[in-house]
Amino acid sequence: MNKSSLVISICSVICFTACNSKVEENKEEGQGKYTTTSPIVMDTVVTKEYVAQIQSLQNIEIRAKVDGYVESINVDEGQHVNAGQLLFTIRPKEYEAELAKAKAEARTAELEVQNTKMLADKNIVSQTELAMAQAKLDQAKAEQAIAELHLSYTEVKAPFEGVIDRIHFKVGSLIDTGSLLTSLSNNKDMYAYFNVSEVEYLDYKSRANNGEKTAATLILANNEEHKYIGEVETIEGEFDNSTGNIAFRAKFPNPDLLLKHGETGRVRLTIPLKNAVIIPQKATFEIQDKIYVYVVDQNNIVKSKNITIKQRISNLYVIQSGLDAKDKILLEGIQSVKDDDTVQTTFVPAPEIIKNLQLIKQ
Repeated sequence: MNKSSLVISICSVICFTACNSKVEENKEEGQGKYTTTSPIVMDTVVTKEYVAQIQSLQNIEIRAKVDGYVESINVDEGQHVNAGQLLFTIRPKEYEAELAKAKAEARTAELEVQNTKMLADKNIVSQTELAMAQAKLDQAKAEQAIAELHLSYTEVKAPFEGVIDRIHFKVGSLIDTGSLLTSLSNNKDMYAYFNVSEVEYLDYKSRANNGEKTAATLILANNEEHKYIGEVETIEGEFDNSTGNIAFRAKFPNPDLLLKHGETGRVRLTIPLKNAVIIPQKATFEIQDKIYVYVVDQNNIVKSKNITIKQRISNLYVIQSGLDAKDKILLEGIQSVKDDDTVQTTFVPAPEIIKNLQLIKQ
């Protein structure tokens, strides 16, 4: 036997041995058992977070109602004030003069009515003249009331208890009617506005109709939780057509006045799920943005099945549709099988798998 023949023979033996080895490996792999499980149906909770805009219970602009010079500023920026407390004084001299003039005219009109009445009683003048004198008196009293109102506007007072925002003028500034003096916020309670989808809205309404209240936690910009728990209490009247969302409002106590109008944060809701169908995420695979599982039938034949996910919980999926609680699904070896393969399986109950994953406290 020449050298080339010997090499060919050796290569043939090696190739044959390798092929036989590969066949044996495939055979052994095919005879291996795959772990399967079934969905677990249980009551659980999920948490969701939404970007929120924080607003005061009351937040208004304090504007001047009369023209004039700022005579005094009786508060400072950021100061807490009580309802009715004096904030600003606009120089009242001209308004006091107007009121004095109006009072004098009212007094003159009143004397005229008295004189005209005496003459009318003696039939010296007609009742018409008396009526005209009375009308002049009424007009003078109305002018006096307006003058008193204008004078009262020179003292700008807090309409409710709250915190003063930035003051836009200094003492001596000339201001016009409508000039923005400052803003006032009632921060004892705060509102957090956030947007939810139509599906989440319908779920919320279903719980609300059953008398269930939805508690809310506020996550601040520094990722710390606001120490007071709030509650979702109202929603807007219509959906935003451009986003398909609707705004919710949660109310949070703020006795420490930590929260301020205009802050941002995140609202975290804890949402109960009744009879949720749950599977491990590792039992799924994805094709073109669709999620599938392998279902093993009673003859141990594998079939892929498209499922719809309702919610993700750590490494678990809550199933919206596509699976029944009695279905047996492939848990491991997903990459090694295909549709219509026949496999040997070992069944492990879902509660045991979930417990081993340490995902849900029992």
